[in-house]
Amino acid sequence: MFRTVAQWTLSSIALLLAVTGLTFVFASLAPGSAITAVLGNDTAATPEQYEQVKHQLGLDRPLPAQYWHWLSGLLRGDLGNGLFDGQPITDALNARLGPSLSIILATLVVSGVLGIGVGVYSAVRGGVIGRLLDVVAITSFAIPNFWLAVVLIEVFAVQAGLFPATGYAPLATDPVRWAQSIALPVITLSAAATSFLARQTRDSMLRVLAKDFIVSLRAQGLSNTSIIFKHALRNAAIPVVTALGLMFIGLLGGTVFIENVFAIPGLGQVAVIAGVAHDLPKIEGIALYFAVFVIAVNLVVDVSYRVLNPRARAAR
Repeated sequence: MFRTVAQWTLSSIALLLAVTGLTFVFASLAPGSAITAVLGNDTAATPEQYEQVKHQLGLDRPLPAQYWHWLSGLLRGDLGNGLFDGQPITDALNARLGPSLSIILATLVVSGVLGIGVGVYSAVRGGVIGRLLDVVAITSFAIPNFWLAVVLIEVFAVQAGLFPATGYAPLATDPVRWAQSIALPVITLSAAATSFLARQTRDSMLRVLAKDFIVSLRAQGLSNTSIIFKHALRNAAIPVVTALGLMFIGLLGGTVFIENVFAIPGLGQVAVIAGVAHDLPKIEGIALYFAVFVIAVNLVVDVSYRVLNPRARAAR
C-alpha cells in the first residue's frame, strides 16, 4: 500500500512539473508578449518605457529563473497576481470553478445515464437498436460542436425562448435559473459524449455476455435482470469507467470553447482572455488547476478499478 501511494505521489508531482513547465515554455514562445499588451498600440512608447514595463513584469530575467520564481510561490501556496487586474490568481480562478465544474459534472451525469442505459439496452436487445446506435454515434462525432451550439441557441433560445442564450446563474442563488443556464452547453457537449459512452458500454457488455460464467448463471436459473445488472454490468464496468475518466479530461478542453460561445464565466473563458493578453501567471494557474483535475480523475478511476475488480485490489 505504501509503495502504491509513493508511486502515485511521485507520478503526480512529475505530471504537475511537466504540465506547468511546458505551459511556461509554450506561452513564452507564443506571438506577442505581455509587454505589448500592457503598452497597447501606443506607438509613441519609448524603448525606456518598454524596458521599464519588462522589468516590472519580471520578464527581463531568464526563462528558467521566471519559472523557478513561479514555482517557489506555488510551494508557498501563492500563484501570484494577474498582470493586468492585480487580483490574486487563486481568488480569480476559484471564483470561476463553479461554472466550469457545473458544466463538466452535469455533462458527465447526462452522458453517463443515457450512454450506459442505451449501451446496455443495445447489448441485450441488439438488432436494429445496435445498428441505429452506430449510425447515431458516427453522426454525432461528425457534427462540429460550434455548429451544434449555434443551432441550439437559434432553436431553443432565440426561437422557442426556453433557455437563455448566454450567461450563468449560480446554483446557490437560483437552482432553476442555474439549470436553465447550463442546459444548452451540457446538451452540446453531451451529444458526442453520450454516443461514445454508449458504444463503449455496448461493446464491453457484449464481451462479458459471451463469457462462460454468464452461460452458467443462466443455467442456474438466475433472472435476466440479475445477470445483466448484478454480474454482467459490474464486469463490463472497468472500460466504461475508463471512458468516463477520459471524457472528464476531454471536457476540460471542451469548456474552453463552450464557455466562450455561451459567455459563461468559467475557467475556459479565463484561459482565452489570459492567452490573448499574454498573462503568463494566470495561464500557469489555469494549467495547474487542469493538471490537478487530471490527477484527481486518475485517482478516482484507479480506486474504481479496485472496487470493481477485487483481483486488482489483491495484486496491490
